[in-house]
Amino acid sequence: MSDAVKKSNEFSPYRFSVAPMMDWTDRYCRSFHRVLSRRARLYTEMVTSNAVLHGDRARLLGFSEAEHPVAVQLGGSVPGDLAEAARIAEGFGYDEVNLNVGCPSDRVQDGRFGACLMRDPSLVGECVAAMKTAVLVPVTVKCRIGVDDQDTELALDSLVDALEPAGVDGLIVHARKAWLQGLSPKENRDVPPLDYERVARLKQKRPSLPIAINGGIATIEDTLTQLVSVDGVMMGRAAYNDPALLLDVDSLVFGETAPVADAFEAVEAFAPTIAEALGQGIRLHTLTRHMLGLFNGRPGARAYRRHLSTFGTRADADLSTLREAVAQVSRENLERTAVQAA
Repeated sequence: MSDAVKKSNEFSPYRFSVAPMMDWTDRYCRSFHRVLSRRARLYTEMVTSNAVLHGDRARLLGFSEAEHPVAVQLGGSVPGDLAEAARIAEGFGYDEVNLNVGCPSDRVQDGRFGACLMRDPSLVGECVAAMKTAVLVPVTVKCRIGVDDQDTELALDSLVDALEPAGVDGLIVHARKAWLQGLSPKENRDVPPLDYERVARLKQKRPSLPIAINGGIATIEDTLTQLVSVDGVMMGRAAYNDPALLLDVDSLVFGETAPVADAFEAVEAFAPTIAEALGQGIRLHTLTRHMLGLFNGRPGARAYRRHLSTFGTRADADLSTLREAVAQVSRENLERTAVQAA
């Protein structure tokens, strides 16, 4: 075993992850991201405990073995229901069960889960304790630093005070408040100011609890800066909108060789997954919509996106359609800078 591998094995399992994002991080998105990084921890879209108990579990929870390490994110607030949903998810083979205590949408507020649970730390503790009794895999929580007019020092500490005795295995903190009244879910991702220092202070006070930070982290350089203060970084929209960022994760964050050399090689590495899905009647666009930002910053990226948007949605679109789009992109070894239209 190389020194690099030995070193990477010592890292927290939460050192780098891609955030759960509704309507984005489906099984095809995760399979594509896995082509770009062996080490990034991947998360499902949030699925409610009620959906797991009463819905189409194969559709909701099914995933490819190639996605590991992969975690399921659950939403809910009834301890018994969450415990049973966690048990079912573990049976599907997930490596972690994560509880959503951060989503600010009206729908989750009406169901009394998501960010509104920041107001009821004891209930969150009960939920985690129930899940811990039901599964052997790690149980983690993704939260905000507070909601509405809460004092973030008190709110976050109170939550952790309830979670640690419950046996929580890790905490992922979106370093913003959630405003449940007056801001839309989209605005809640940008408008409340980031407070990375609050998360760093939490780590200083709770050194034994694995803590990852989320929110506004846009580059691998940002990731490495944050890793000085916390155990892990969760990257969201930046990883989705500019997925080539993930090509640097294994080398720069874990000291390992990247699984593919560049974005062009990534397309070919993902081709068998696309071919299999097409054979099952899945439309090409269902997969390639997650790849639209792959060549951002390269000449021809706009033509690539236009080709996929125009022809990739057709019923007869296939791998040749994707390769025709890729052919629009320059293969010169240009250094990628900021995400930009080409």
